[in-house]
Amino acid sequence: MKYTFRILAFSLLTSASMGVYAQTDVASNPVPQSTKASRAADRALSKQVRVALLKAKILDVPTISVRVKNGAVTLAGFVRDQSQIERAGEVAQTVSGVTSVKNAITIRQPGQ
Repeated sequence: MKYTFRILAFSLLTSASMGVYAQTDVASNPVPQSTKASRAADRALSKQVRVALLKAKILDVPTISVRVKNGAVTLAGFVRDQSQIERAGEVAQTVSGVTSVKNAITIRQPGQ
């Protein structure tokens, strides 16, 4: 009888401890936003930033590239003077949905 009780107790403890380790991924891993939806949102935000740059009448907009990843905007390209670099960064920051702006625009002298 003691032997049967020990086996039963051991079996119950073993099966109870297995349930502790068997966790579902739903609780530990939140569902990420789909990649397709994320890319579409990034493209839309990039377009909004470009439109804002055009409306601000920054002269060298065609030479500025706008890249967006999860709301973080990166501006790159060439302009004629420092004031355009600063203005482009300010304009991009004002667009709704932009979380940060990395301004990698550089000055290119005419003829370069």
